This record gives sequence, structure tokens and C-alpha cells, in this order.
Amino acid sequence: MKALIIVDVQNDFCAGGSLAVNDGDSIIDNINSLSLSGKFDYIVATQDWHPLDHISFASTHGEKPFTKSKKANQIVWPVHCVQESYGAELRSKLDQSNINMIIRKGMKKDVDSYSAFYDNEGETDTGLNDVLEPWNDLEIYICGIATDVCVEATALDAKQYTNGKVYVVTDACAGTSVESEITALNNIEKKGINLITTRDLI
Repeated sequence: MKALIIVDVQNDFCAGGSLAVNDGDSIIDNINSLSLSGKFDYIVATQDWHPLDHISFASTHGEKPFTKSKKANQIVWPVHCVQESYGAELRSKLDQSNINMIIRKGMKKDVDSYSAFYDNEGETDTGLNDVLEPWNDLEIYICGIATDVCVEATALDAKQYTNGKVYVVTDACAGTSVESEITALNNIEKKGINLITTRDLI
């Protein structure tokens, strides 16, 4: 059984968004090629879905974005993906016709949630566990935004559901910076997760 997880392809992470990453829009064609390929038995998309006073927002703590906050004990960001906002919507260019499940994460104001599986404290799961756990011979393929944040966290959590059959589709991912993306991909590979491209799949 093959599952595709499409991470956070949302307006705020693409061009014009409050936390846009380079190449956020340019990877969508590859993601659509994957989701429309017929290669996957189950397709999941995730959305950051934050309250306005979320712990990850610099404004919540009166601090500067992109700094490590002692109050939040994490890097804090510009306000992004606020519940019911345009910025939180999935990008219109993303083909949703084959998506079986949409997971919204980061909904609690006092804990962030990078992974598609668990919040950052590892205490609350998203419900994806219940979907994937019964499957035999499971392969998980991951793409989306951002490689060095939510994609990486999702890939690391995904390992517990497979016997090493976790794949990050590198040309269907976009990172916050070239340097940070390289570091994340190196870490992902060191943890036994496979790096592939869309050409390897379709």
C-alpha cells in the first residue's frame, strides 16, 4: 500500500504569502503529477490551521519573527495560516481531486505542530495514525512545504509506520533556504529515509 502526504501547500507559504518560501509555487506541478499518477492508494494533504494568538507567532510574544523565543521555546514566525483565512487555504493550483483526507494541525494555541502525525510535544496525534496503522507493507511518500520544517518532521514520524519504506520526493518539496534545505535532506537521509524524485515514481 502506498500513501502520499502533501504537506502544507497553502497560500501563506507560496508567493505573496506572509511566510512564502522560494519555489513554493513551482513544485505544485510535480505534486499534481504525483497525485494524479494513479500510483497511490491513499492521499493526504495537511494544513497549518492556527488560532490568531498561536504560540508560533512572534506577535503573540512581542518578539521579532525568525528568532528563537525563550517564551515559546521555539523559532517564532510571522502570523500565518490563521484559521478560516485566505492564507490558510490550500493553493488553488493544487489539484485536490484525488485527496482522500485533509489534516489540520497546529490548532491548539499553546503548542505547535509541524508533523502530519503529532504535535511538537508528541502528545496529540492528528488522526492519520488510525488511517495508516492497519495497512500492511506500507510505503509513505512525502512532499510539500517546507522541506526543513514540516516535511522533515513528517518524514521522521512516518518511519514508525514502515520498515524503512519512507520516501521524500525532493523535487516536489520547497525549503525556507537552500542551506537549511540541504541540512534537512542530509538529516533525513542519515535517519534512513529515502530521497527520490518524481522521475523515479512516474
